[in-house]
Amino acid sequence: MSNTALITGASGGIGAEFARYHASKKGDLILVARRLDALNALKAELESAHGVTVHIIAQDLGEAGGADALVTAVDALGVSVDILINNAGFGGHGKHIERDLEDEQDMIDLNIKALVTLSHAFGGKMAAQGSGRILQVGSTAGFMPGPLQAVYFATKAFVGSFSQALDQELHSDGVTCTVLAPGYVETEFANRADLGGTDLVKNGTSPQSVAKHGYDAMIAGKLVTVNERQLSILTQWVIPLLPRRTVLKMVEKMQSK
Repeated sequence: MSNTALITGASGGIGAEFARYHASKKGDLILVARRLDALNALKAELESAHGVTVHIIAQDLGEAGGADALVTAVDALGVSVDILINNAGFGGHGKHIERDLEDEQDMIDLNIKALVTLSHAFGGKMAAQGSGRILQVGSTAGFMPGPLQAVYFATKAFVGSFSQALDQELHSDGVTCTVLAPGYVETEFANRADLGGTDLVKNGTSPQSVAKHGYDAMIAGKLVTVNERQLSILTQWVIPLLPRRTVLKMVEKMQSK
């Protein structure tokens, strides 16, 4: 029985931990990221440790046509994708009008457009075969607006809304779509997003624990999952009841240096 997982953003952080966890369950992998050297190292590690087959594809999903190129490359492998984990994404700190517009648009292209393209392509294939699992890496940022990361928070709100609707549409076809919405995770994300020195990154969880939580929730067919109980209560039950201006000021302060 096939058990192949396609994981984007797999060269490090949560993506690499998803790969390690899936391989530990004797599942084969298609790993996607920009850094070929990191992918090669992870491939060697997983094949040696677990005896699984690992395909690697070096692809920038944020570039024009990048997601379509990945779909073509996977089709060329002739491998059926049973699990899709859309993990690739990035953020960026600062006022929207002061940030480089191209960086903001690149964030939308990767966090939204690539995710939608892959969900469409592989979700369709899963529906045709009558089974499959999709895991979208969202964020607790998706539960609120985010001054000083306005575009990033908005992209994760899109991921949450889109993915829940997709799950409902695909459920009768034997396919589920789970949203993993973690808080801050100790990965390279904070450095790339220039979040050092903010309260947002003072306390984080390990990528290993987040990956396991999300993967297990996906297998269980859960709709939305937050990896920390207190954070789940705060984002889904407390913040929605607060005045909008209070939430905006709170998030802005949390992300201020």
